[in-house]
Amino acid sequence: MIASAGGVSAPQDSDNGREAPKSPPATRLVLARHAVTAQTGPLLSGRTPGIDLSDTGREQAARLGDRLAGLPVAAVYASPIERTTQTAEAVAVHHGLPVLPLPGVLEADYGEWTGGTISELAKTDLWKTVQRAPSRARFPGGESLAEMQSRTVAALEAVVVAHPGELIVVVSHADPIKAAIAHYTGVHLDLFQRIVVSPASVTVFALGPHGAAMLKCNDTGTFDELVPATPAADAPSGATEDSAA
Repeated sequence: MIASAGGVSAPQDSDNGREAPKSPPATRLVLARHAVTAQTGPLLSGRTPGIDLSDTGREQAARLGDRLAGLPVAAVYASPIERTTQTAEAVAVHHGLPVLPLPGVLEADYGEWTGGTISELAKTDLWKTVQRAPSRARFPGGESLAEMQSRTVAALEAVVVAHPGELIVVVSHADPIKAAIAHYTGVHLDLFQRIVVSPASVTVFALGPHGAAMLKCNDTGTFDELVPATPAADAPSGATEDSAA
């Protein structure tokens, strides 16, 4: 260790006196929820195939793409289902990128609940568990919310490892994004129903070797603070998936 110009000791390679390698830079992870479909709101679409974005959803996706157009997006991933892929395509087209499937951020497997109406499901005892103690909830014939959180975080961590220091967009669903927010902010899964993730909204994390920082949550505004500063700039710049429409 030797003192740097600022008086702080810098780590040295004991063999040759050179500075030790620096930690990889943080990856900026943009989590976007898909835009709306005709089923968003009254039905629990889950993993049902063949559900496309509605006209309103396509407009939302286009606006999302426009909002992200000025960012240095290195890759665009999406849950491999129509509504997420279509939303991701509206982002990727601005950057000349393909949409890469990411099965780990697929919607929760709601099992026998898939396709059910929210009004009827809300009458069940399991619905109360999902809302009050989601870490204890397992959908009949499907997966538990704890399992959903675990595989979502694992998929996102794999993306971060693959893209050190880059800005990556992942398009997913409300529950997986809410579960990821809970994980990276240290909130227990039993409290994740307090988190709102709106259609076509984005949540942004900076994920580095020393921790995570949430830069935006459920955001539908601008991204000026995410644009890398130019060298000339010296001064700093200032419930369940388809039930939450």
